[in-house]
Amino acid sequence: MALPNQQTVDYPSFKLVIVGDGGTGKTTFVKRHLTGEFEKKYEPTIGVEVHPLDFSTNLGKIRFYCWDTAGQEKFGGLRNGYYIHGQCAIIMFDVTARLTYKNVPTWHRDLCRVCENIPIVLCGNKVDVKNMQVKAKQVTFHRKKNLQYYEILCSTETLRKEYVSVSETLRKLLETLQTSLFWATFDVSRFPFPHDFHVSVQHR
Repeated sequence: MALPNQQTVDYPSFKLVIVGDGGTGKTTFVKRHLTGEFEKKYEPTIGVEVHPLDFSTNLGKIRFYCWDTAGQEKFGGLRNGYYIHGQCAIIMFDVTARLTYKNVPTWHRDLCRVCENIPIVLCGNKVDVKNMQVKAKQVTFHRKKNLQYYEILCSTETLRKEYVSVSETLRKLLETLQTSLFWATFDVSRFPFPHDFHVSVQHR
C-alpha cells in the first residue's frame, strides 16, 4: 500500500526522509539527481517537497520517495509529521558552516524519536568549496551512532568537472540504504545480494 503523497508502483518503493539545517543543499541534492541540473538559486523549502527518484539495479527497478523537509525552524512546524512512516533517512550538513554540523545530533534525535531503527546516512555537503570549516577528521558523530558517512561534491565551483564524482557518491550512498532496506523488508532467501550489486540513477 502506498504511503500518503506516494503513488502505487509495481516495484519496491521506500520513503526517504532528508533532513538538515536550511541552506545545507538538501533540495539541490535531490533536484540534481532528478534532472541532472544544478539549482543555482537558493530558495528555502516551505514545509516539505516530495520527489520520486527511480533507480535501476541488477535486482530490478526501485523507487525512493524523497521527502525534502524544511531546514528553517519557521517552516518546520509540522516536521515530525513528515517523518512518520519514514523507512530511511539522510542527515545533511554543510562543511562550510560549522553550526550545521553541530546541529546534526538534534536532527538525529528528532528522527529517531519518530522513526526507530531505520537506516540513516550522514552526508557532509559542499566539500569542494574552499572555505571548509568542518574537516573530515572532525566528523565523528557517525561513529558514535554507527552511521555511514559520505562527503558530497555539489557546488557551482565544480559543477561540470565533478559531476561524475557526485553521481558516484550518490550511488554508494543508496547502495548502503538499499541493501539495508532489502534485508530488513524482504525474505533474503528469495532476494540474495550478489557481490556485484550496483545501482544507477534515472534522470527525468
